[in-house]
Amino acid sequence: MKLKDIPATNAIRHLKNSKVNFEAFEYEYYEKGGTHQTAVEIGVDEHCVIKTLVFEADGELLIVLMHGDKEVSIKELARILGVKKAEPAEQKKAMNATGYQFGGTSPFGLRKKLPIYVEETIFDLDYIYINGGKRGLIVKISTSDIEKLIEFEKVKIGI
Repeated sequence: MKLKDIPATNAIRHLKNSKVNFEAFEYEYYEKGGTHQTAVEIGVDEHCVIKTLVFEADGELLIVLMHGDKEVSIKELARILGVKKAEPAEQKKAMNATGYQFGGTSPFGLRKKLPIYVEETIFDLDYIYINGGKRGLIVKISTSDIEKLIEFEKVKIGI
């Protein structure tokens, strides 16, 4: 459901301050529903729904943006980072660094500045649907606006 009254999350404030066009949608959040459930709820292809994932490598946290229908090759991520091991971050560490609850993590308006890695094929899409900083809140933005919103490095780590 498209929203007129958008919740004031850090991500939404960041989008508004950046003066990019976006649309916000609300959906019924289900624990472990993932991007598939989100895509069904808002009626879009799961490939266009982007996951914001928090990883830890050599004690440092980082964000990976990945298509909803793909997984991250952790081996390839570690290789790109030049570390022996990368793994999903512990929930508490991720929440402390991002300021967001699991299931509501957005790459916009993070509590702490974290390196962000974006699957390069995301830029093959005109628009993406990405979390708006709260469970059950997703925003549609143009991929051409991502550079205006965050600093990132493109990577090819989707499988």
